[in-house]
Amino acid sequence: MVNATIPKTMRRLLRSEPDLHIFSRLLRINWVFVLLICLLAGVGYIALYSAGGGNARLYAEPQAIRFGFGLIMMICLAFFPPRLLRYLSVPLYGLSIVLLTLVLKIGHVGKGAERWINLGGFQFQPSEFAKIALVLMLATWFQRVSRQEMGNPLRLIIPALLTLLPVMLVLKEPNLGTATIIGLLGASLFFAAGMRWWQIAVIVAPLPFLGKFVYAHLHDYQKARIETFLNPEQDPLGAGYNIIQSKIALGSGGMWGEGYLHGSQGQLNFLPEKQTDFIFTMIGEEWGYIGSLVVIGLLMLIVLNGMFMALRCRNRFGKLLALGITMDFFLYCAVNLSMVMGAIPVGGVPLPLISYGGSAMLTMMFGFGLLLSTWVHRDDPDPETKGFF
Repeated sequence: MVNATIPKTMRRLLRSEPDLHIFSRLLRINWVFVLLICLLAGVGYIALYSAGGGNARLYAEPQAIRFGFGLIMMICLAFFPPRLLRYLSVPLYGLSIVLLTLVLKIGHVGKGAERWINLGGFQFQPSEFAKIALVLMLATWFQRVSRQEMGNPLRLIIPALLTLLPVMLVLKEPNLGTATIIGLLGASLFFAAGMRWWQIAVIVAPLPFLGKFVYAHLHDYQKARIETFLNPEQDPLGAGYNIIQSKIALGSGGMWGEGYLHGSQGQLNFLPEKQTDFIFTMIGEEWGYIGSLVVIGLLMLIVLNGMFMALRCRNRFGKLLALGITMDFFLYCAVNLSMVMGAIPVGGVPLPLISYGGSAMLTMMFGFGLLLSTWVHRDDPDPETKGFF
């Protein structure tokens, strides 16, 4: 009776899974990686407690609840076999496209862009989920394409379209920062799958000449961000306010910081978006250069651990999936840190597991669950390609 309710394809996938008892799978989980994730979330809790002025209920407690739920989800996903993940890649990618299309129709407007969908009182950002879905989809596609076949440009048309579709939909919101990350994420998987250097050169060569055209079609606030990046002092109380205050806060932290809950820019509310995009600035102000290095070191350890798990994976699908999830986390960190330090124009990109926000937290934990799955099943052969595409 029970078997009758399970789709035939699902039963086939589960039967083909190597016989690993749940205790054996628990032992195969990379608990060092899980510990690093928990430590990073702990840093986020401490920073959000300070951002709330010592009131945990404002930011810290809701974030801790989300992390607890995300941690359980991450551990559960670690047991999912690669065959099942590959089976889910197409519907998950399709769902992400539907949600991105839906947000353009009924999305919630915030800061000049339609980025959120309100689901029963919970605001969900489909563009965050789209990144994980794209990684899963591209890993599924490239798993069936050998490195020799990657030299044929015709084999790259479909994955290129799969990447461009969510990029274009996110640009329509408009959300240039996230669209750029999605594009870079897709490009990194093309490279990891064996894309030739001459193919990369053909794509990259025209980009500088397209700069003027792209700039002409940017929204006014996006142009203002670029102009502010080049000369933030031209409008210190307007467009340049955020980055100027961020630099002041980082500089005032010095070597050891002004002390926990004693940052002048953060506690006096001069620092904008201190609980989200500019939370690292608050850490730098209160904990100083040393505290900032500790946080950056923790982020690097997570990235290196993810790369290690990817390289140790023996099947192509798991290797590409793990690399994609790790690259997603790296791009999050690189863009946010560069932004608050004034190295790139300001954009709405949070610092993963530290910045306040439900969509980014849960989708990142979902991605980490997929990453742990590739590690638990690292010795499995590649899933069969029959029946896909």
